[in-house]
Amino acid sequence: MKFRRDTTTLFLDPASKEQLIYDTSKKVNIILSPSLYWVKKMSLPVTNVREVKKLLPSIFEDSLPVGHYSYTAYKHGEDFMLFAYEDKKILDLLVQHGISSVNTTSIHFAQSEFIEIPSAFCINEKQCMYLKGELLVLAPSEWISEKEKLNLDTVTLSKHTIKLQQFGHIVDNGSLYKIGALLSTLALILIGEIFITSVKKDTITLAQDELFTKYKLQSTMFQNRSSLNKYSKIHNRQTKFRESISYFLALKLKTNQKISLVAYKSNLLSVTISGVNTSSKNAIINQLNAKGIKSTTSLTNDKLKVEVKI
Repeated sequence: MKFRRDTTTLFLDPASKEQLIYDTSKKVNIILSPSLYWVKKMSLPVTNVREVKKLLPSIFEDSLPVGHYSYTAYKHGEDFMLFAYEDKKILDLLVQHGISSVNTTSIHFAQSEFIEIPSAFCINEKQCMYLKGELLVLAPSEWISEKEKLNLDTVTLSKHTIKLQQFGHIVDNGSLYKIGALLSTLALILIGEIFITSVKKDTITLAQDELFTKYKLQSTMFQNRSSLNKYSKIHNRQTKFRESISYFLALKLKTNQKISLVAYKSNLLSVTISGVNTSSKNAIINQLNAKGIKSTTSLTNDKLKVEVKI
């Protein structure tokens, strides 16, 4: 009783010019007009409905106009009732009548709900539906002399329902299969690359271990980088020291001038040149400046002391 009290049943037909009127506080059950689906009754050499559904696209292939279709089927006696329908067409019609999918409890085919009607029923201003054999068909109202107005109050709904795909019309199943195959291929390629990278990583790690053992390096890259920085600084300092010494040895000194002392302590190179007076001091400093050597000098008696920070 609660089900009947909280829901109302509506007949959805695209040719009807009347707007569907219903209590918006109630949920609705929708019965689809025969013009909103295609139906076939067939005997098939299978017993499982799931297997039948796999065959539906090929069964309807030659009888449907161009479009994006969904399919369903159910057992009917010894035969199967097969259906094809366009989700978008039905959804658009529901929106046109102000019916939201959230407010819809169930959707049925008229074929499933009017399997024993005694006469023809008018469903819009120009058409009636009636049973021809066991299939519900449409015909112009003027062709039928005995017809009745459709009354949904006496209809007991069957368990045969469908779920509309909100986005099923955007991409057809064939495209979905192609996309799925492409994604599967990409996934296999990615897995292959991960495997290859893992193998290369193991190879590099093994080569690194062998290198560490051969040259008696420390156990971690962090320790080896620290050692590299340390010895790089020593190398740079020694290189600068040799360059500075070579500059002093290449100085153009006067006959009475000579390098009398070279000392190196705490990164400070000290060179003493004897026989230097105030005037010749500037000539020596200019030669050093030309080589880019920054120094501090002091002249005591005739000895010029030059200090260079290494």
